[in-house]
Amino acid sequence: MSQYILTVTCASRRGIVAAISSCLAGKGCNIDDSAQFDDVESRRFFMRIAFTSEEGAGLDEIREAFAPVIAEFGMHAEFHDAARPMKVVLMVSRFGHCLNDILYRWKIGALPIDIVAVISNHLDYQKLVVNHDIPYHYIPVTPQNKPEAEARIMEIVRASGAELIVLARYMQILSDGMCQAMSGRIINIHHSFLPSFKGANPYKQAYRRGVKLIGATAHYVTADLDEGPIIEQDVARITHAQNAADYVSIGRDIEAQVLSRAIHAHIHHRVFLNGDRTVVFPASPGDYASARMG
Repeated sequence: MSQYILTVTCASRRGIVAAISSCLAGKGCNIDDSAQFDDVESRRFFMRIAFTSEEGAGLDEIREAFAPVIAEFGMHAEFHDAARPMKVVLMVSRFGHCLNDILYRWKIGALPIDIVAVISNHLDYQKLVVNHDIPYHYIPVTPQNKPEAEARIMEIVRASGAELIVLARYMQILSDGMCQAMSGRIINIHHSFLPSFKGANPYKQAYRRGVKLIGATAHYVTADLDEGPIIEQDVARITHAQNAADYVSIGRDIEAQVLSRAIHAHIHHRVFLNGDRTVVFPASPGDYASARMG
């Protein structure tokens, strides 16, 4: 039996859930997990369903049977094979904590993704990545060659079939064109929970201001720097006894965790764009079933 995931977005109206359930049942499918949200402000409806095809219906057959439901409700609907890992490109500069965390989670199965390439504007992590049998692409970026470098990045993304780009502390600003071409498919980790600490040395700025909470934000990348739709956030409490170096160490731990959780939600199709915000359905136990025990 094959398990699939259906994601639905449409205008809110009566009968949506009944129509979806009836269609899937009619094709011999059993719903294993379901989450829905009706946004009263935007009047948009969001739903994610994990279901099993118990009578042998394939994805193409189910899609065809579902077409009238899409037409009736004006839905944006997507079907995904739950067993197929999403193809991901990682991008990194000189801070490797997020990259190392992702590679470890990928290796033990906690992040069931297919890492098709790592791209960097430095050579610091070439050996680490190659030792994981992952292609490493060194693409230096300067103000003079930035358009050519970005074109090369997009060439790698297209050739590898990547469905998601993860900026694992990639310290270059992407162009508006690339942000638009990959809209909703680039995740970045912002190293500061508070937007007042932007630019260089954000943790040092936070230390000098005597903040009591530091954290990180994972978001989709848009043309507005560090202001895309938020997927995941977390914070840690700080005391007066901790110095600026402690802030950095604690902050990097939070960054790695927040970024991995955001990736996990995206690859399981639990994140929906809702204007400038997101709808993020919580993980179910089955999302972690692939993690290997050791």
